[in-house]
Amino acid sequence: MTDDIEIVFLGVNDAGMRVYNWLCERTNVFVRALLTTEEQLTLIEDTEPDLVVSCGFRHIVPEQILDIPEMGCLNLHPAYLPYNRGANPNVWSIVEDTPAGVTLHYMDPTLDTGDIVARREVEKHFSDTGKDLHQRLEDAQFELFKQTWPSVAAGNVSTIEQEDGDGTYHRTSDFEELCELDADETVRTRELLDRLRALTFPPYDNARIEVNGDTYYVDIDVRRE
Repeated sequence: MTDDIEIVFLGVNDAGMRVYNWLCERTNVFVRALLTTEEQLTLIEDTEPDLVVSCGFRHIVPEQILDIPEMGCLNLHPAYLPYNRGANPNVWSIVEDTPAGVTLHYMDPTLDTGDIVARREVEKHFSDTGKDLHQRLEDAQFELFKQTWPSVAAGNVSTIEQEDGDGTYHRTSDFEELCELDADETVRTRELLDRLRALTFPPYDNARIEVNGDTYYVDIDVRRE
Protein backbone atom coordinates (compact mmCIF):
# COMPACT_ATOMS: atom_id res chain seq x y z
CA MET A 1 0.00 0.00 0.00
CA THR A 2 1.33 3.45 -0.90
CA ASP A 3 -1.05 5.51 1.23
CA ASP A 4 -0.68 5.71 4.98
CA ILE A 5 -2.60 3.06 6.91
CA GLU A 6 -4.71 4.94 9.41
CA ILE A 7 -4.93 3.12 12.73
CA VAL A 8 -6.79 3.59 15.98
CA PHE A 9 -5.03 1.74 18.80
CA LEU A 10 -6.79 0.21 21.81
CA GLY A 11 -4.62 -0.61 24.77
CA VAL A 12 -3.31 0.15 28.20
CA ASN A 13 -0.77 -2.49 29.31
CA ASP A 14 3.02 -2.68 28.85
CA ALA A 15 2.92 -4.89 25.76
CA GLY A 16 0.29 -2.61 24.23
CA MET A 17 2.44 0.47 24.76
CA ARG A 18 5.41 -1.24 23.13
CA VAL A 19 3.34 -2.13 20.07
CA TYR A 20 1.77 1.34 19.98
CA ASN A 21 5.13 3.10 20.09
CA TRP A 22 6.54 0.77 17.45
CA LEU A 23 3.63 1.50 15.10
CA CYS A 24 4.06 5.23 15.63
CA GLU A 25 7.62 4.89 14.31
CA ARG A 26 6.60 3.11 11.09
CA THR A 27 6.55 4.80 7.72
CA ASN A 28 3.22 4.58 5.85
CA VAL A 29 1.41 4.32 9.19
CA PHE A 30 -0.62 7.07 10.86
CA VAL A 31 -1.83 6.22 14.36
CA ARG A 32 -4.73 8.58 14.86
CA ALA A 33 -5.44 7.84 18.53
CA LEU A 34 -4.73 5.66 21.55
CA LEU A 35 -7.96 4.69 23.32
CA THR A 36 -8.11 3.19 26.80
CA THR A 37 -11.78 3.47 27.82
CA GLU A 38 -15.04 2.10 26.47
CA GLU A 39 -16.51 5.59 26.12
CA GLN A 40 -13.75 6.59 23.69
CA LEU A 41 -14.79 3.96 21.12
CA THR A 42 -17.10 6.48 19.43
CA LEU A 43 -13.92 8.06 18.03
CA ILE A 44 -13.65 5.07 15.69
CA GLU A 45 -17.06 5.99 14.26
CA ASP A 46 -15.89 9.57 13.82
CA THR A 47 -12.51 8.83 12.20
CA GLU A 48 -13.27 5.60 10.28
CA PRO A 49 -9.69 4.27 10.38
CA ASP A 50 -8.40 1.60 8.00
CA LEU A 51 -7.47 -0.69 10.88
CA VAL A 52 -7.97 -1.06 14.62
CA VAL A 53 -5.22 -2.71 16.67
CA SER A 54 -5.86 -3.79 20.26
CA CYS A 55 -3.46 -5.00 22.94
CA GLY A 56 -4.47 -4.85 26.59
CA PHE A 57 -7.87 -3.21 26.01
CA ARG A 58 -10.16 -4.27 28.84
CA HIS A 59 -13.55 -3.95 27.14
CA ILE A 60 -15.52 -5.88 24.53
CA VAL A 61 -15.80 -3.84 21.34
CA PRO A 62 -19.36 -3.70 19.93
CA GLU A 63 -20.07 -5.22 16.52
CA GLN A 64 -21.04 -1.86 15.01
CA ILE A 65 -17.53 -0.61 15.81
CA LEU A 66 -15.84 -3.78 14.54
CA ASP A 67 -17.54 -3.37 11.17
CA ILE A 68 -16.04 0.08 10.49
CA PRO A 69 -12.34 -0.51 9.61
CA GLU A 70 -11.89 -1.85 6.08
CA MET A 71 -8.84 -3.87 7.17
CA GLY A 72 -10.63 -5.19 10.26
CA CYS A 73 -9.82 -5.12 13.96
CA LEU A 74 -6.82 -7.05 15.26
CA ASN A 75 -6.17 -8.09 18.85
CA LEU A 76 -3.01 -9.38 20.51
CA HIS A 77 -3.87 -11.87 23.24
CA PRO A 78 -1.26 -13.37 25.62
CA ALA A 79 -2.49 -16.94 25.14
CA TYR A 80 -2.12 -19.73 22.62
CA LEU A 81 -5.70 -19.62 21.36
CA PRO A 82 -8.07 -21.33 21.57
CA TYR A 83 -6.63 -22.08 25.04
CA ASN A 84 -7.06 -19.52 27.81
CA ARG A 85 -9.45 -17.06 26.29
CA GLY A 86 -10.46 -14.32 28.69
CA ALA A 87 -8.66 -13.21 31.83
CA ASN A 88 -5.27 -14.17 33.32
CA PRO A 89 -4.05 -16.61 30.65
CA ASN A 90 -0.59 -16.78 32.23
CA VAL A 91 -2.15 -18.15 35.42
CA TRP A 92 -4.29 -20.80 33.75
CA SER A 93 -1.48 -22.05 31.53
CA ILE A 94 0.31 -23.04 34.73
CA VAL A 95 -2.66 -24.24 36.78
CA GLU A 96 -4.28 -26.31 34.02
CA ASP A 97 -1.06 -27.19 32.17
CA THR A 98 -2.38 -25.85 28.88
CA PRO A 99 -0.11 -24.45 26.16
CA ALA A 100 1.26 -20.99 26.87
CA GLY A 101 1.66 -18.60 23.99
CA VAL A 102 0.50 -15.49 22.18
CA THR A 103 -1.98 -14.95 19.37
CA LEU A 104 -2.80 -12.22 16.87
CA HIS A 105 -6.43 -12.60 15.81
CA TYR A 106 -9.29 -10.69 14.27
CA MET A 107 -11.82 -9.43 16.78
CA ASP A 108 -15.43 -10.53 16.68
CA PRO A 109 -18.40 -9.75 18.96
CA THR A 110 -17.39 -12.42 21.49
CA LEU A 111 -14.19 -12.61 23.53
CA ASP A 112 -11.00 -13.99 21.91
CA THR A 113 -12.89 -16.20 19.43
CA GLY A 114 -12.07 -14.49 16.11
CA ASP A 115 -10.03 -15.97 13.28
CA ILE A 116 -6.34 -16.46 14.08
CA VAL A 117 -3.77 -14.58 12.00
CA ALA A 118 -0.65 -15.84 13.79
CA ARG A 119 0.28 -17.51 17.04
CA ARG A 120 3.40 -18.68 18.81
CA GLU A 121 3.94 -21.02 21.74
CA VAL A 122 6.01 -19.80 24.68
CA GLU A 123 8.00 -22.20 26.81
CA LYS A 124 7.12 -22.90 30.43
CA HIS A 125 9.30 -24.10 33.29
CA PHE A 126 8.41 -25.61 36.65
CA SER A 127 10.32 -22.76 38.28
CA ASP A 128 8.08 -20.16 36.61
CA THR A 129 5.85 -17.91 38.66
CA GLY A 130 2.84 -16.21 37.15
CA LYS A 131 4.96 -13.07 36.84
CA ASP A 132 7.80 -14.90 35.06
CA LEU A 133 5.46 -16.30 32.44
CA HIS A 134 3.57 -13.00 32.11
CA GLN A 135 6.78 -11.16 31.26
CA ARG A 136 7.77 -13.81 28.71
CA LEU A 137 4.33 -13.56 27.10
CA GLU A 138 4.60 -9.77 26.87
CA ASP A 139 7.90 -10.05 25.01
CA ALA A 140 6.44 -12.69 22.70
CA GLN A 141 3.39 -10.51 21.88
CA PHE A 142 5.64 -7.69 20.72
CA GLU A 143 7.84 -9.98 18.65
CA LEU A 144 4.87 -11.75 17.04
CA PHE A 145 3.29 -8.45 16.05
CA LYS A 146 6.49 -7.12 14.49
CA GLN A 147 6.96 -10.37 12.58
CA THR A 148 3.40 -10.40 11.27
CA TRP A 149 2.97 -6.70 10.52
CA PRO A 150 4.37 -6.74 6.93
CA SER A 151 1.72 -9.28 5.90
CA VAL A 152 -1.01 -7.33 7.69
CA ALA A 153 0.04 -4.05 6.07
CA ALA A 154 0.13 -5.68 2.64
CA GLY A 155 -3.33 -7.21 3.14
CA ASN A 156 -1.78 -10.63 2.66
CA VAL A 157 -2.74 -12.72 5.69
CA SER A 158 -4.24 -16.18 5.92
CA THR A 159 -6.35 -17.10 8.93
CA ILE A 160 -7.33 -20.12 10.98
CA GLU A 161 -10.91 -20.36 12.19
CA GLN A 162 -11.46 -21.16 15.86
CA GLU A 163 -13.93 -24.02 16.22
CA ASP A 164 -16.80 -23.75 18.69
CA GLY A 165 -16.16 -25.80 21.81
CA ASP A 166 -12.38 -25.89 21.44
CA GLY A 167 -10.03 -24.47 24.03
CA THR A 168 -10.68 -22.94 27.45
CA TYR A 169 -12.08 -19.71 28.86
CA HIS A 170 -11.83 -17.99 32.24
CA ARG A 171 -13.41 -14.97 33.86
CA THR A 172 -11.83 -12.64 36.40
CA SER A 173 -14.08 -14.25 39.01
CA ASP A 174 -12.35 -17.60 38.33
CA PHE A 175 -9.04 -15.99 39.24
CA GLU A 176 -10.50 -14.49 42.40
CA GLU A 177 -11.75 -17.91 43.49
CA LEU A 178 -8.35 -19.42 42.75
CA CYS A 179 -6.76 -16.94 45.16
CA GLU A 180 -8.80 -18.24 48.11
CA LEU A 181 -6.91 -21.15 49.69
CA ASP A 182 -8.77 -23.56 51.97
CA ALA A 183 -6.71 -24.56 55.01
CA ASP A 184 -8.69 -27.83 55.34
CA GLU A 185 -8.54 -28.89 51.69
CA THR A 186 -6.55 -31.99 50.74
CA VAL A 187 -4.64 -31.53 47.49
CA ARG A 188 -1.83 -33.18 45.58
CA THR A 189 1.57 -31.56 46.09
CA ARG A 190 2.11 -30.79 42.39
CA GLU A 191 -1.34 -29.20 42.07
CA LEU A 192 -0.73 -26.98 45.10
CA LEU A 193 2.71 -25.93 43.89
CA ASP A 194 1.35 -25.10 40.44
CA ARG A 195 -1.42 -23.02 41.97
CA LEU A 196 0.96 -21.10 44.22
CA ARG A 197 3.45 -20.57 41.39
CA ALA A 198 0.72 -19.22 39.13
CA LEU A 199 -0.50 -16.80 41.80
CA THR A 200 2.95 -15.50 42.73
CA PHE A 201 3.20 -12.07 41.11
CA PRO A 202 5.09 -9.60 43.33
CA PRO A 203 4.31 -6.98 44.48
CA TYR A 204 0.68 -8.19 44.35
CA ASP A 205 -0.81 -10.30 47.15
CA ASN A 206 -2.86 -12.98 45.39
CA ALA A 207 -2.93 -16.34 47.18
CA ARG A 208 -4.41 -15.98 50.65
CA ILE A 209 -5.42 -18.32 53.44
CA GLU A 210 -7.29 -17.83 56.69
CA VAL A 211 -5.96 -19.64 59.78
CA ASN A 212 -7.43 -19.13 63.24
CA GLY A 213 -9.21 -15.99 62.11
CA ASP A 214 -6.12 -14.37 60.61
CA THR A 215 -5.48 -13.91 56.89
CA TYR A 216 -2.06 -14.75 55.47
CA TYR A 217 -0.70 -14.14 51.97
CA VAL A 218 1.35 -16.83 50.26
CA ASP A 219 4.08 -16.58 47.60
CA ILE A 220 6.41 -19.33 46.48
CA ASP A 221 9.96 -19.58 45.14
CA VAL A 222 10.86 -22.73 43.19
CA ARG A 223 14.55 -23.09 42.29
CA ARG A 224 16.13 -25.61 39.97
CA GLU A 225 19.14 -27.52 41.28
